[in-house]
Amino acid sequence: MFGDLARSRSIAYTAVFIGLIAIGGWISVPFVPSPFTLQTFFVLLASAVMKRRAVIPVALYVLLGAAGLPVFHNGTAGIGILLGPTGGYFAGFIAAALVAGLAYESSRPAIRIAGLATGAVLILACGVAWLIVSTGMAPVAAIVLGMLIFLPGDLVKAGAAYLVAQHLP
Repeated sequence: MFGDLARSRSIAYTAVFIGLIAIGGWISVPFVPSPFTLQTFFVLLASAVMKRRAVIPVALYVLLGAAGLPVFHNGTAGIGILLGPTGGYFAGFIAAALVAGLAYESSRPAIRIAGLATGAVLILACGVAWLIVSTGMAPVAAIVLGMLIFLPGDLVKAGAAYLVAQHLP
């Protein structure tokens, strides 16, 4: 590992993005079934910066929270959060990091933007699917409460991640 700049950078970015995603959970507005947070922004930013390797910090973040570290929204933690109504969003974080990260490996701005937008929608789609499974909510209600309300803000976060990433190395 000595002298391997790419690996060192990847490890540093992993630590930074785990911390930023956790901090993003504290910046929240309470809402049912899931609070509005900045976690989505940091997941998408990790994808833009780390590309396909963004899966690493995002998956580690979810594992740390499942293990009991208070990194989820408002300092919550544990497997119960993942099995509760918000659990699907956490699974969506991992899927979004991969999809957006892969899209970000292209140098074409349209593909990068589409990847970030797809990642944002993927987070919400996983959240909706888990809402239906975990709560027995009707699909239409789950889509309205779990996706449509969050979609405009998450697309703005995707755009913000794109703009911020433009100014990062």
